[in-house]
Amino acid sequence: MTNRFTRRVLLGATTALCAAALPQWALAQGKVELIYSDTVVESDPRAVILKDVFGKALGADFDFKPYFGATLFKQGTEPVAMQRGNLHLANLAAFDVQKQIPAWSIVTTPYVFRDHIHMKKVFDSDVGKELFAMMEKQMGLKVLAVPYIGTRHLGLKPKKKINTPADLAGIKLRMPPGEGWQFVGTAMGANPTPLAFTEVYTALQTGAIDGQDNPMGAVKSMKFYEVSSQIVKTSHLVANNLFAISLSKWNSLSPAQQKTVQDAADKFEAAVTAQALKDDVEQEAFMKQQGLDVYTPDLVAFRKHVLEQYGKSKFAADWPAGMLDRINKL
Repeated sequence: MTNRFTRRVLLGATTALCAAALPQWALAQGKVELIYSDTVVESDPRAVILKDVFGKALGADFDFKPYFGATLFKQGTEPVAMQRGNLHLANLAAFDVQKQIPAWSIVTTPYVFRDHIHMKKVFDSDVGKELFAMMEKQMGLKVLAVPYIGTRHLGLKPKKKINTPADLAGIKLRMPPGEGWQFVGTAMGANPTPLAFTEVYTALQTGAIDGQDNPMGAVKSMKFYEVSSQIVKTSHLVANNLFAISLSKWNSLSPAQQKTVQDAADKFEAAVTAQALKDDVEQEAFMKQQGLDVYTPDLVAFRKHVLEQYGKSKFAADWPAGMLDRINKL
């Protein structure tokens, strides 16, 4: 008995000493790894908020690994990477969801959201719950938050005045890759050109494209204003990100860990939305200071033309019955 007891004591003491001697990287292996990918550069306000707000809110139990500037996965490939288990978290564009779930085209249609308040009401409503349920069932992805990231306008290099969709004829407008994104450019009256976000500055500089559409906050952070002459405030898309996690990763977490991640995501949404609203006010003045012409075109003409184009398109055929009316009534 004494020998057995002595062996147990020695074994326990040895184990404790070994654990104490382990390097920090080995101790960190017990943390929950969360790999994140984004297209924005590391200096972008959204990236800074992600690290300072979401990352810190996760606490010591998580090993959060963010990658920016599309260095880990190219723009638009994040959903598949998450489905394959190569990526845990991403800020997805609804257009990338639309590729796999055509019904999602209803919330990628320009002028469907009236403003950021209406957008939030839609995603907080039963409509949003139905759309999120589609993502979980058909894609294996769970939406944690939907931060508002600004309203998309047209930024053009040519000095041609734009008042109606007809004025965009022949304009080479960069849109992100993907059929849904490309149709936005077509519906606006332009000639859409697929191009990755990270390549836009050089393309504007060389004249490969005439313009791009982004919130003014992104125009500033990516310095597109340096190679542009005007901002046309078409306000065609109330931009948002779907801050999502792979369902398999989510289900692997304990209830307490899930609460930590969700609480951190809620804080991230609030901070990004607040930054975007601040940008909406401040960046217009900044663009004018840089010498850009900033003006509002005939929004009635744009809204009428764009919605007519979508009404005749194949995308409208995929909209769930009655959902547009429910969105309009909110």
